[in-house]
Order: sequence, then structure tokens, then C-alpha cells
Amino acid sequence: MPLIVEVVRSGFVESVHRARVFALDAEGVPMAVHGDVAAAASPRSSMKPLQALGMLRAGLDLDGELLALACASHSGEDFHVEGASRILATAGLDPTALMCPEDLPIDTATAHQVLRAGGGPARITMNCSGKHSAMLATCVVNGWSTGDYLHPGHPLQRAIRATAEELTGERVAATGVDGCGAPLFFASMAGVARAFRALTLAAPGTYERRIADAMRAHPEWTSGTSRPEAALMRAVPGLMVKSGAEAFDALAFEDGRAATVKIEDGGQRARVPVTVAVLRALGLGLDAPELDALASPPQFGGGRPVGEVRVRGQV
Repeated sequence: MPLIVEVVRSGFVESVHRARVFALDAEGVPMAVHGDVAAAASPRSSMKPLQALGMLRAGLDLDGELLALACASHSGEDFHVEGASRILATAGLDPTALMCPEDLPIDTATAHQVLRAGGGPARITMNCSGKHSAMLATCVVNGWSTGDYLHPGHPLQRAIRATAEELTGERVAATGVDGCGAPLFFASMAGVARAFRALTLAAPGTYERRIADAMRAHPEWTSGTSRPEAALMRAVPGLMVKSGAEAFDALAFEDGRAATVKIEDGGQRARVPVTVAVLRALGLGLDAPELDALASPPQFGGGRPVGEVRVRGQV
């Protein structure tokens, strides 16, 4: 059965979310399964590390914070925008080459700053611009066309698909269109967990390990300075986490413990509490009190806490 998440206000359960969970122990043996984790799922941006791996294998030369940015759903903060511009510049391109939609930064303060300055939505501030910049740079390295780099039949996307299938250990169940316009490869939750586990267990210096190391060393570059994904990685050294739209999370620890989380109704408010519960079920973050607020985020009434989001039962 799926795991249940309750939204409590003034002692009353006013909403309920259902969560699917798949968790592997350090030996790769399933230790927690909730819901149908073998069915095709939509990992959304949780697939970005695998997309970045496909790009590295195709000749992309990135490392450190810029490689983390290529795996990011970033907040559009100044350093994210500057980093995406740097990736484009290495390929002799500028933001006009991007084919992701225009958007304001996710970070509220940065979005207000843009609007106060007379700006508006832009492709470079869209949360997937790091990935798109890396995709374009990969095309330039290989002499591939850049005007159609989002087409599923493009050599870039075929290379990414092959990488996703190799790491998940399964054929792509279906191909859709992600919110940023890039091909979205559907895979099972079990397959995505196996893929993340492979990244963290890879030998140092390999493409796989470079991605895991970059994300863990630069958590703010994979999300944002105030995002829960960065907070989780700061609180649990050795942990790699990547969120996706419609409330998907994928994670892996340096010793091979790994998991995926999917809130069935796409409710983001339930995602992080379940992820924290999964981490603690795996024996991670037990001595990290900074995770308590993420485990049971408060619900407010009149500006004061009057309830919480909580996971019911055990993972």
C-alpha cells in the first residue's frame, strides 16, 4: 500500500496524500516498498543527472559547480544565471540559443529583483537553463545541429536515452515532453533508484562519480540557497538528492543506500517529509536536528503555526 501523508490543522486532518516509496539498503536489497514501484513513472527533473551523464559520455567537458548546474532545477539566482552563461560561452553561444521556455526565477527575492529592475521572464532564468546550456555545448562539441536539439530523434537525445536505459536497467517505457521542452523518459521508480545508486558507487574519476561528486560538493548549484534539496545534502554529507516536478525525489548515499519517492497527486508539500522519513528509515540523518523542520513542516493560521504535514506510520 502507498504511504499516507496527513495535513493537520488545529488537530483536524484536512487533507491526505499518498506516497509511493522504493528504498534499497547498502547491499542493493529492497528494504521499503510502498505502492506500485515497478510501473512506469514520470521522474521529471530527477532524470537530470542521467541526462548529464549522457552528455559527459558524448564529450561535454564540465566539472565542479558547472556540472552540478547541468543537473539542476535551479532557482534562477545570480550565480545560476552567470553559470549557465559560462557554459554557453564555452561553446561560443549566448542565451538566444536556448530553447527552454521563458520564466521568472523560482527564488522569490530574485524574481522581485528582476521585476523591480524592469525585467521579466527569460530563458536564462528558467530553472532548466543549466541543463539546456549543457545540451547545446554537447551539440557544439560533436558538430551536431543546435536548432533541433530537443527533438527525440536528435543524436544528443538518442545518446541520453541510451544512457538512461543502461543505468536504470530497463527500456524507456515511453517518451514525453518535459516542462522545459526536452524529451522526458519514463522509467520505473525501482529503475531510477538503481541508477542513482550506480552514480554514487562508481569509481572515483568516472563520469558517473563526477556527477555524484559535483552535486554533493555544490548542493546550492543543483537547486538553490534556500531549497530543501540543498538543505538535505548539507545535513547528510555523502548524500545526493535530485527532485522532480509533480513531487518526485531520487536519492543515493555514498555506500549504496538509495531511494525514490513519488507523491501520487503531485503534491509538493508532502514530498520532502516523505523523503526525510525515508532517509531516517535508511539510518541517515538521525543525528541531524536541522531535518526536523523538513520532516514535519508547520501549517500556519493567522501567522502562527497551527498544524503540520506529517507522515503516518513507518516507512
